[in-house]
Amino acid sequence: MSEPGLGLAGVQSELPLPFPEFSGDLPLLPVRMVNEYEYCPRLAYLEWVQGEWAESGDTVQGRFVHRRVDRPGGRLAEPQAKAKAKAKADSGSGDGEDAEDETEQPPFQARSITLSSARLGIIAKMDLIEGEGNTVTPVDYKRGRRPHVAAGAYQPERIQVCAQGLILEEHGYQCDEGAIWFAESRERVRVVFDETLRRQTLSAINALRLTAVGGRVPPPLVDSPKCPRCSLVGICLPDEINLLRGQGSEAGPRPMATAELTARPLYVQANQAKVAKKGETLQVTVDDQPAATARLIDVSQLVLKGNVYVTTPTLHELMKREIPITWSSYGGWFMGHSQGIGHKNVELRSAQYKGSFDDQVCLLLARGWVQAKILNCRTLMRRNWRGEGDVSPWLTRLKQFAARAARATDMNSLLGYEGTAAADYFGQFRNLIKQADTAGFQFDFRHRNRRPPADPVNAMLSFAYAMLTRQWTVTLSAVGFDPFRGFYHQPRYGRPSLSLDMMEPFRPLIADSAVLMAINNGEVRPTDFVSAAGSVNLSPSGRKRFIAAFERRLEQQVTHPLFGYRISYQRLLEVQARLLGRYLLGEIIQYPNFTTR
Repeated sequence: MSEPGLGLAGVQSELPLPFPEFSGDLPLLPVRMVNEYEYCPRLAYLEWVQGEWAESGDTVQGRFVHRRVDRPGGRLAEPQAKAKAKAKADSGSGDGEDAEDETEQPPFQARSITLSSARLGIIAKMDLIEGEGNTVTPVDYKRGRRPHVAAGAYQPERIQVCAQGLILEEHGYQCDEGAIWFAESRERVRVVFDETLRRQTLSAINALRLTAVGGRVPPPLVDSPKCPRCSLVGICLPDEINLLRGQGSEAGPRPMATAELTARPLYVQANQAKVAKKGETLQVTVDDQPAATARLIDVSQLVLKGNVYVTTPTLHELMKREIPITWSSYGGWFMGHSQGIGHKNVELRSAQYKGSFDDQVCLLLARGWVQAKILNCRTLMRRNWRGEGDVSPWLTRLKQFAARAARATDMNSLLGYEGTAAADYFGQFRNLIKQADTAGFQFDFRHRNRRPPADPVNAMLSFAYAMLTRQWTVTLSAVGFDPFRGFYHQPRYGRPSLSLDMMEPFRPLIADSAVLMAINNGEVRPTDFVSAAGSVNLSPSGRKRFIAAFERRLEQQVTHPLFGYRISYQRLLEVQARLLGRYLLGEIIQYPNFTTR
């Protein structure tokens, strides 16, 4: 090679370089993202620009395969030009031939080497670099089997290893080829860095940079076989977005292939309880006596009620694992939550803030939420009616108010329709309750009241709404929203307005349903309530049983009316949050509310 950075007999100088405006303060592109872009531009954008990430069996297996090459080892010899200059300076000799002899290097290997190129605007962590003299070969490890294609490897993998070679040439090495090691089939595929591959690699780098600075997420693939096994399929929602855009398959969306949600919230409500980390577990003690133990991998949230102490190492570990900590009063009033650094998707929050200051966007979203809420109240009433009279007139009234809410021209009239429909709904709520148990006890309910609740049913409703607010706040934060900036509920200090917005259609489906289920199935009893100063609250044992009923409701599966597949309510909340994001970012023209049949 005549000069560092000129590979393949100097032809690289004729290849397209990244545009001048992409150099400077813009971050370096990880070479792995160039691979992802060639595989799926939307996947690269979600991961690199919006900071999305999700684990899957493939990603876990990939880390296992990389466990050896991820440990730094060996030493990357200096490029020959630098070694000659250093030897010449050390010896003080002007004889270049002697200096070359002194700098001869034996074959070497180096693992887990990170190098970058400011000129190309890329950075790579290379699994393995093999070299002899000034000639080096990057070797990239892949978890699967060698594909049966003419080139021996798919194009994204070939571009990734070629980009590594371009970086090595920028550092003064000669790099004419690379290799890909397929761990499952234990085969090594040679990748020659010819002019065509180099052009394709630089074009992919340029295209990814253009997409990243363009600020618009690429459209999802249509009915692609790549999607079901993609770890971000539950975030990307390719079939769902295409359906809402009128571009989906005639067969409809495929069932969402996501990891099973095995982790569950850990509730701690004992007064002066202490939560501490010990190894890979959380230990709960009360008065220094062991009370409960939970493995960290089994905990999705830590929910604290009242005066509970959490040690600093526990806080650090939970934040590192992105496990949120929810703080609430002893009575269950949601106070806030703690998490790690939070989601990096600034684009989503920018779109959220912009939309929240647009009166038309706020009204459009609010009308949809209120209409869906009234329709879901109507469905719950129709399914659970136990009254002696005919339910039809009430169903008709709720349907009429839902239609009026959909045509509301301002927020004040919308609030009026919502309030009147709620009065009708709660006015008949007693007809949804099993009137008496075997002991003759009756849950009496006349009207909705709160702060404080005056009867057992209102106590459970308030507690359920507080838990649903917590669930939505955690979900929205995980997706990347600011839960305190809403569209329908006006911002108020300490109030998660967006959580209250999003939970409107789900109040009857999750909270009210959990209350009816707990009462009608006999899960709560008269002894589960305490009364003082005109207010009624659940006792600790009653809260424990009601929390179990609420969590079971979240795990219950329902058929999605638009997408046709079955999904749990817990997963549904995340899907709805992501669809709201797609609407605010302009991918779909209308936010689809969830209404059950």
